[in-house]
Amino acid sequence: MADNNKNVDTTSRAYKIAAGKGVMNLPNKLTIARMVMIPVFILFFYLNFTGHYFVALAVFALASLTDMLDGKIARRYNLVTNLGKFLDPIADKVLVSSALIVLLTVPSFFTAFLGGWAIIAGGCCVVVIFARELIVSGFRMVAADSGIVIAADKIGKFKTVSQDISVVLLLAFGGFYEFFGDAVGVQAVNYIGLIMLAIAAVLTIISGINYIVKNIQVLKV
Repeated sequence: MADNNKNVDTTSRAYKIAAGKGVMNLPNKLTIARMVMIPVFILFFYLNFTGHYFVALAVFALASLTDMLDGKIARRYNLVTNLGKFLDPIADKVLVSSALIVLLTVPSFFTAFLGGWAIIAGGCCVVVIFARELIVSGFRMVAADSGIVIAADKIGKFKTVSQDISVVLLLAFGGFYEFFGDAVGVQAVNYIGLIMLAIAAVLTIISGINYIVKNIQVLKV
C-alpha cells in the first residue's frame, strides 16, 4: 500500500480522520475490522436459519470492500505503516481461505448439479490456491532478506478478484437454493461460481509462476 505522493493536506479534516493516532490509522482499523469479520462470517455460514447464506455473503462482501478501501485510503494520504504491511495481506488470505474451507465442508455447493466428482475438483482448486499462497509468501520472505521488494502484478490482482467472485456466487447459490430449489437460474449461479473457482485456480498457478520467473534472481543470491 505504498505511495510516493507527498502532496497531502495534513491540515484537512479528512486527513486527520484517516490518520487517527499512532499506527492505528483508518486503513489499519479497516484491516483489523476485516479480520474481526472473518469469525462473524463463519458464524452466519453455519447458523441454521433461512437466509443465513445471504447474511454470510453480506459479511464477506463487506469484508472484501474494506480490502479495497484500506489500500485506497493509505495511498491517498500516505498512511503506510509496518503494521499495515504485516496485517493487510494476512487478513486478505485468511478471509478467502476461510471462505473456501467452509464451502468445502458443505459438499452440496459443489455436487448439487454436477455429482461427486465436483467436490474433488473443488478441493483440488482450493489446494492449488493455498499452495500458491504459501510458495509466494516464502518467496517474498527470501526476497525481503535480500533487500528485494516484489510488487503485486496484474495477474495476481485478477486472481484475487476471481476468488472473491467465486465465493460470492457460491454463497449466493446457497441462499437461492434455500428459497427456490433447483430452478434453472439457481443452477446457472452454481455453475458460474464453480467456473470462476476453476478460473481462479488457473490464474493462481499462472500468477505464482509469473512471480518466480520475473524475480528468479532472488534464488540466485
